[in-house]
Amino acid sequence: MGKKVATCAVLVALAMIFSYIEAILPIPFGVPGVKLGLANLVVVTGFYILRPGEVFLVSAVRILLSSLLFGNALSLLYSLAGGILSFFVMLGLKHVKGFSVAGVSLAGGVAHNIGQIAVAAWVVKNTAVLYYLPALTAAGVAAGLLMGILASRVLAVLRR
Repeated sequence: MGKKVATCAVLVALAMIFSYIEAILPIPFGVPGVKLGLANLVVVTGFYILRPGEVFLVSAVRILLSSLLFGNALSLLYSLAGGILSFFVMLGLKHVKGFSVAGVSLAGGVAHNIGQIAVAAWVVKNTAVLYYLPALTAAGVAAGLLMGILASRVLAVLRR
């Protein structure tokens, strides 16, 4: 029990560090709201070393703390929507034959952006924000794939 709590705490701390790095060193992608998603590296890795409830807790605590420290109430709403949808998509695909760690992460990245854009449309009460969806989907594919490849490498090191 203590080892799992410590592992979850370390993963939350690591995800917070990655969130902080993204907050202070934004990478201009040309589309508002697009990020590399470094903290997702921790969540994807967590799917392969923790139970689903523990991964959900790590993700939710990271989102809550990051929003409190580096964001605002709207960023919390957007991040929770994206994070929860991403979590359930990755959870469902993790056990599907043919989905690699990178494939699961890619789907999670796309789902995260879909969740965020759905909440944005609800918040502004205007579906015009859906025009961002193709750009956000492309960004989710790229970032999700990159984080998935990195997670695969992290898992290979952890399994030694």
